[in-house]
Amino acid sequence: MPNPSTAFIRHKSFGLIALAALFAVSVACSIIFGVTDIPLSRIIESYTAFNGSNEHLIIRTARVPRALIAACVGASLAVAGALMQAVTRNPLASPSLLGINAGAAFFIVVAASYFEVNGLRSFTWVALSGAAFGALLVYILGSVGRDGMTPVKVTLAGAAVTAFFASLTQGILLSSGKMFDQVLYWLVGSVAGRDVQMLVSVFPYIAAGLICALLLSGQMNALALGDDVAKGLGQRTALVKGAAALVIVLLAGSSVAVAGPIAFVGIIVPHAARYLVGSDHRWLLPYCAVLGGLLLVTADLGSRFIAMPKEVPVGVMTALIGVPFFVYLARGGVSR
Repeated sequence: MPNPSTAFIRHKSFGLIALAALFAVSVACSIIFGVTDIPLSRIIESYTAFNGSNEHLIIRTARVPRALIAACVGASLAVAGALMQAVTRNPLASPSLLGINAGAAFFIVVAASYFEVNGLRSFTWVALSGAAFGALLVYILGSVGRDGMTPVKVTLAGAAVTAFFASLTQGILLSSGKMFDQVLYWLVGSVAGRDVQMLVSVFPYIAAGLICALLLSGQMNALALGDDVAKGLGQRTALVKGAAALVIVLLAGSSVAVAGPIAFVGIIVPHAARYLVGSDHRWLLPYCAVLGGLLLVTADLGSRFIAMPKEVPVGVMTALIGVPFFVYLARGGVSR
């Protein structure tokens, strides 16, 4: 008889390969379909014999960068959400709900409005700083009191910090009409209109964050059992939490810098992946990366057809999916 553990690993591996294939199909569909459908033969031709036609320009300057950015941002936000849920032991934790995305967005708006900061590299560092500040603020507020950090306190602190940063951001934008027009579309969360250079500027941080997350997957399994259990297993919990926090800031800050504060990916995908493969982070995080990319690429593809010929920002699409899912979680749809 086959070893049950070997069969289980084979099953998970097959599932990951199947999801990766589905993800590849979604990327291909994102490049092919839109206001102007482009045959696959033309796409292949554009990378073998570029002739300067409108179709080739659309493929090279719009469709391919858009699909790649959606894939990287979706994977980053999903993995960051899974890490946050493990560190805080809170099933509602995600970068969009615990102040990280809002902090990064606020810092970018302040830098652009008052310090005339522009350029991709500058925005990347500003977003990373804002994400770190938002995470630190939530941690401090959620740890105040005799009980220390608890899931309920972290959730309330995250909601308060997110609302605080959102209010300040809106106030700054309203005081600058020109800035409002430039930043509003970005604040909703979108991968449209981005060129490949924007992805290149943040890709080293995204890649480093994803690799470090996989390296921390074993420690996350122990940490998810509770600090006392993790310490009993010989784990230095403070060091692991600090490393996980740094990875979360890298992933969430880089995503906000390139695509704006896209919500709900970090809360939907980890629960879907956990439903498929359980709570073992050695499998959960790779599944989150593939599912996150799949979700955002598919949502971006759907955003092109809702109000044809206009497009809806992908942040609106993820909100339409995420709000009912969040209500379901809040009502106890997923065990804690």
